[in-house]
Amino acid sequence: MDKLLNQFLAVADAGTLSGAATALFITQPTLTFNMRKLEDNIGVPLFERSSRGVRLTRYGETLYENAQLMRRLYDNTLNAIADQQRGTERGLSLGSGYSWWTMFLKDMVVAYQREFPKSPVQISLGNQLRLMDQMLSGDISMFLAHEIDGLSSAIGTDFVPLTRVYNAFFVREGHPLLGAPRQQAEVDTYPIVISSLAESRHERFFDPSRRRTRVETVFDRATYAFRSNSLAACIDYTLGTDAVLLHTHVMRDDFRMRGLVEVEQAGEPRRAVTGIYVLKERRGDERIEDMIQRITRAAHAVLPPLA
Repeated sequence: MDKLLNQFLAVADAGTLSGAATALFITQPTLTFNMRKLEDNIGVPLFERSSRGVRLTRYGETLYENAQLMRRLYDNTLNAIADQQRGTERGLSLGSGYSWWTMFLKDMVVAYQREFPKSPVQISLGNQLRLMDQMLSGDISMFLAHEIDGLSSAIGTDFVPLTRVYNAFFVREGHPLLGAPRQQAEVDTYPIVISSLAESRHERFFDPSRRRTRVETVFDRATYAFRSNSLAACIDYTLGTDAVLLHTHVMRDDFRMRGLVEVEQAGEPRRAVTGIYVLKERRGDERIEDMIQRITRAAHAVLPPLA
């Protein structure tokens, strides 16, 4: 892909010219000159510059989304050719939340490799926003996660719903919250643990009209006592404290074996849809549609119905 567009993407992702220059192994003056040249070529300002770094203008955001698309198409073409050369045309590159990997995805992957022994598999485990970032960068072809509220339509994704789940509260044995149904206000008096990190670069995924609210809630680091992209670390922290781990209810049996117990909630908990995110441009591709069907069948065998 064009060198200037690659450098533009690096600046947008880093948020600073110095950070992007370091990642690209070029000098900052060279990068500054190239970004000015790109703006002159296109005829509009792409960045708002300040002492804290750079932010994309509305023109820059348009270029960013389309440049990502061009890079993905280019990378996907090179990967497909490389797969053909290696004779591994049916390799997998998927993303998933921890729950879905544990519940059914790992068994589906093993079965898939038995069917296609030469297929290399790449699985990324993490939260929905990090996986979205990886899919947009071309590192994974699709991922399983909760439906993302407020996601910008400009990103160009399809969402295939699979099931409805709710966030449960898990605590150590002997915790004061156990033994009776608890209201949200009672749970809120204890420290909260969550298995995802707030990363400001993911703010760009959301509709601008809702971005302010989103930043003040999901990205508010003061809301949680402990956050980690390692579920194991979150479990260890919860077992050693009076903290409450917020996680999908379908993991209750697995957590029970690790020493965590679900807190009974007073009233019906609010449920959210979980499904598969895939880029619109990839829909219709035979391998993508086949994988969506395989994941759907595996999910429906173990998860609650969608209704």
